[in-house]
Amino acid sequence: MNWLDYTIIIAYIAFFLGMGYFFKENKNSKDYFLGGKSLGWFPLSLSTMATQLSAISFISAPAFVGLKMGGGMKWLTFEFAVPLAMIFIMIVVVPPLFRSGVVSIYEVVEKRFSTSTRLILSIVFQISRALGTGVMVYTIAIILQAVLDIDFVYTILIISIITIIYSWQGGMKAVVWGDAIQMIILVVGLGICLFIGWNLLQEKGGLPQGFEPQRLEVMNWNLGLGEGNEYGFLPMLIGGFFLYTSYYGCDQTQAQRLLSSKDEGTIRKLLLANGLLRFPVVLVYCIMGLIIGGLVSISPDFLSDIGAMTQKHFPLDYQQNGLKADLMIPVFIIKYLPNGLIGVLMVGILSAAMSTLSSTINSLSAVTVEDLFNRGVQKDKMSTSKYMLLSKIAVVFWGAVCIGCAFLFGGSKSAVIEIINAISSVFYGPVLVTFILAFFSKKVNHIGMNIGILTAVLINLIFSKTIQELFHIDLGIHIFWIWLNFTGVIIALLVAYVVSAFTKQVRINSLNAMDFSLKVSDFKTKEVYILLFFFVLILVFSFFLPSLLSF
Repeated sequence: MNWLDYTIIIAYIAFFLGMGYFFKENKNSKDYFLGGKSLGWFPLSLSTMATQLSAISFISAPAFVGLKMGGGMKWLTFEFAVPLAMIFIMIVVVPPLFRSGVVSIYEVVEKRFSTSTRLILSIVFQISRALGTGVMVYTIAIILQAVLDIDFVYTILIISIITIIYSWQGGMKAVVWGDAIQMIILVVGLGICLFIGWNLLQEKGGLPQGFEPQRLEVMNWNLGLGEGNEYGFLPMLIGGFFLYTSYYGCDQTQAQRLLSSKDEGTIRKLLLANGLLRFPVVLVYCIMGLIIGGLVSISPDFLSDIGAMTQKHFPLDYQQNGLKADLMIPVFIIKYLPNGLIGVLMVGILSAAMSTLSSTINSLSAVTVEDLFNRGVQKDKMSTSKYMLLSKIAVVFWGAVCIGCAFLFGGSKSAVIEIINAISSVFYGPVLVTFILAFFSKKVNHIGMNIGILTAVLINLIFSKTIQELFHIDLGIHIFWIWLNFTGVIIALLVAYVVSAFTKQVRINSLNAMDFSLKVSDFKTKEVYILLFFFVLILVFSFFLPSLLSF
């Protein structure tokens, strides 16, 4: 990197600090946490995707496809369930949440069950999101350390403090518009890497035998049970459906974007856009991984550079595996891109990390203020000035917590993407069941729901392979982590009904003020038909993709 690259990075940082100042006028909670409910579908769609398609995806997805042992195009199976999840959220989850008029989605849970249920879900969200985000920040910081040759302590602080400042100043509007800009930068960065990588591969004569056949496989028919059985079609479709439904519909980080929309029509548009655009973006990630992984295989100096950087910055990984696959994209950027473009791509990585962090900080702050300080008899009685003060303090507090989690948990020996997915999947199933039962069940009481949540989370923790590895436990049972989203749903549902049946004397609250009934006509919309068609299309495309790429 030279002065031009550093100038681009500094200009980018200055721009985002200025953007936070531009959006600093926030009159109340609806302004600060929901953007005044004035945001359109386009920036919200980009913001939603930017949070999910994070820096981890930008770096780890291509590395998984092109370099990681046992990896390949099966990464695409993550996307199979997205269109179906968008349909379910659009019809079942969004209407009651949006009409409730809440800031924290867990307030709906309190109205239906109890304060204790709301606090359980709120605390579950705060812990899991802070841990997952901390791991993400650490990973990007350590990658940037390797590339920029700056100690990771400073890269963590650079990412975190800038994000805290513009989130603190501008609230949800700054977060959403920041995410939208960062998503555009990320897509531009993907295009640059794809174009230059392909041209370099051709200049070096291409791959003599084409891409490795095992890396081209998308669909695998294993059931995700037993050692080495992962990314099978059925677990990715079933487990993925519950994961994405819970993440996009019942996780404050994403649901807050839905609540920030102008109206339900805007929400349907942003969910449709997300359901249609995620697959192409992830496909580009994967193709880029194949191309750059192919370049590694025919460029001994490229492979040597990855190994040398691994040995210098990740000595433990080097001793175990010889190289760290996640360094493939950063080393490619430094080694093959001209100055100026290096700065743009470094900004792309920073953008992806900051978009995820800003969304997390804003959502954690909203939940903290609403669930701990602005509920019960105090609801809506707090003065605007006090509310805004607490909100901004909460932004700084959660920014500091995420930084702390980055230092505390980021150095785990387990694969980063596995840690993040394991943390999420342990909790997503029980959270989803809580909202569904709150909307549609009149037989489950708060005792049954509370015990159902805690039981499902505990069992998922016990059987999570990644959690076992973190604590050096081996139960001899190997279940692919994505099934935990499904098991969490089933366990929480059964326990909630059984316990409620034995505690019939407990009063059951109702949400009768709003109509949550489903009608056949709800499913007969153009958005549903488009997403169903797209679901079939990506399955057919993925089935034939290995043949298309083998030419």
